[in-house]
Formats: sequence, structure tokens, C-alpha cells
Amino acid sequence: MPTVDDVPARLLLGSGPSPVPERILTALAHPTVGHLDPAFGALQDDVAALLRATMRTSNKVTFPLSATGSGGMQAMVDTLIAPGERVVVGVHGAFGGRMADALGRAGADVVKVEAEWGRALDRDALISAAADPSTRALFVVHGETSTGVAQPLDGLADAIHAHDGLFLVDCVTSLAGHPLDLDAAGVDAAFSGTQKCLNVPPGLAPFTVGDRGLTRLQRRSWYFDLQAMVDYWFADGPRAYHHTAPINMIYALHEGLRIVEEEGLEARWARHARAHEALRSAFSVLGFERFAPDGEQLHSLLAVSVPEGIDEAAVRGALLREDGIEVSGGLGPFAGRAWRIGVMGAGANPEPQERLVRATAQKLSRPPGDEQAAVRALEEGWAA
Repeated sequence: MPTVDDVPARLLLGSGPSPVPERILTALAHPTVGHLDPAFGALQDDVAALLRATMRTSNKVTFPLSATGSGGMQAMVDTLIAPGERVVVGVHGAFGGRMADALGRAGADVVKVEAEWGRALDRDALISAAADPSTRALFVVHGETSTGVAQPLDGLADAIHAHDGLFLVDCVTSLAGHPLDLDAAGVDAAFSGTQKCLNVPPGLAPFTVGDRGLTRLQRRSWYFDLQAMVDYWFADGPRAYHHTAPINMIYALHEGLRIVEEEGLEARWARHARAHEALRSAFSVLGFERFAPDGEQLHSLLAVSVPEGIDEAAVRGALLREDGIEVSGGLGPFAGRAWRIGVMGAGANPEPQERLVRATAQKLSRPPGDEQAAVRALEEGWAA
């Protein structure tokens, strides 16, 4: 019978989860206390404060939902959108498509604004769709994990706020790895995930909602009842019991957020940008080219086309079996012809990237000179 000891260590350089630093693993193993313990309550308050700083928001209601990033999406649908409401959804990859699907299942009137995979959405098209006064919300994915594209947010809030609609954002793969200032962008609510640039295991969904959203709370979902969670996380007196919070996961998130604070958010953004471009240059030497054009790239995820004639799944499988390195394949129209490489937190550093570049060159049976040229390109990118 297999045990956890039979699960090998991996270098996680796919679309998530990402490498978990020892500090976070140590925090995860700290003795569990009760979810209403005053000492844990003090830690919750600090997690909320650190999340506000990382998400660049002053929203009081900023905390981790006891769910994965997809649970954050569901909470947004269940608590901020009523059946029949018109919602404009930007779709230029799998995760915009998921939100459109979730909203449709909840009875919303979904209006899609679409772009080809690998490109950002047209800002004017989003603004034009959101300008309809019956539109109650505009939703976009800031960091589209399926394509490696970052969606500019400038001007979108003004269009939807003109008739008191909500501006909603998925920042699962961009949070703490790509420049993002929620308050400056006018975002009313956003969700993320711990398993990307925060380097915390999957299981929590950082979530924030501002005053405009709090006036619109729906209470259709029992589990994702935001008011009940506010009464637990932000009670003036005793915390009201709603569900048993995942204590040790919150320990881990606290440590992950402390790491972000120690590095400094802007320094962290700059490191991810440098890591992305260095890895892009190295993989270009090996024949892989980035899908996103300059100016639309998501720093925390590099989506590249696989060279002609390569069985990409076989190469990825060999990397996992023989080198213990995980990268992700493509989704949707990118399936079978793309790799999605994580450039996230601890993975956005020279050593893990060099391991990946060398192993990939060897799996492709490239001449030794190509491997060395790719490593030089990586080193030059980091030195730039």
C-alpha cells in the first residue's frame, strides 16, 4: 500500500502548484490549535493585513476563503451576482471561459467579449460592452494561466462604475508575481489562489471585496456566505462560528505573505519580470517561442510553442520521470502544441530555471553547444 513517503520530490515549474519553500513547510507543520483560539485570531488579523498589502487594497474584507482558487471564483458568482443580471465576461483563454460557464449556470445573462488565445482582450470592446446601463458587472482574468497573457485593466473600472456596476477580477496567477494594484485599478472584488506566486500549497483563495460589492451581497450559498465569513474574520466581539477554518494552511499562508513582505512587492515584481525574460531567451535558443507578444506577457507564466516534430507530451513525461521536473501542457486550442512554464515565486530564480533548460535540451537531444548557448542566454537574461 503506497504512503506519502512513496511520493517523490518534484521541481514544480508548471502552471501550478509552485515550489513550496522550507519555511512554509515548517509553518504548515506547526501544532494545530482551535479555530476560535485567541492566539489564532491574532494570526488571522495579521494575515488579513498582509493580504491587503500584497493585493494593494484598503478593503477591510480581505481574507483567504477556505477553498482553492476555483472556490474563489464560485464565491464571486454566488455572492455578488443575482440570477438574470447582465454580466460582461472577457474570454481569451480557459479561465475566462470557466467564469462565463459558472455565471451561466447561476442564471446570469452572460455577454462574452472574446479574443484569440494568446492575446489580450481589446480594451475598447470591453468598455463598449460594459457601457450598456443594464450591465451589473464586468469580469476579466488579469493573468490568464492557459495562455500566459496579462490583461491590462486601465479604464475598465470607469466604464462599469458609470452605472454603479461591479468590476471583478481573477488574479490567481498574477498576485505577487506581476504588477497589480487593485485599488488603483478600481477593482471591486478579486480572488486568487495560494499555489501560484505565493508558493503556498493549494487550498486557500485570497479574496477581497470593497464597499460597492458589500452592498450587493447575495446569500444563496451556505458555504460561500460572505456575510457569515465576515462575522468570523472581522467580528468586533467574539468570532462567530461558520466553519472550521484550515488552521495549518493559514499558518502556511501567513509565512508565504511574510516572505513577500520581506522581499518587497515591487522588487518581487521586478524579479519575476527578469526571470520571465531570461527563461524566454533560453527557450528561444531551443526552438520554443512565446505566444504572447511583447507588452502582453504574464511575467509569472511563460507559454511557448513547441518546436515542429516534437512529441511534447513524451518530453514532458520524460522530464517528470527522469529529472523530477514538472511543466504543463497546453489547454484548449493550445493542447499538444504548447508548454506552460511557471515563473512563480521560488521558481523564478536562476538555479531551478537552469535545471529545466539543461534537462529540456538533453531530452530534445540537442547538440551540447545548443545546451550551453541556452544556458548562456539564461545567464545573460539574469545579468541584464
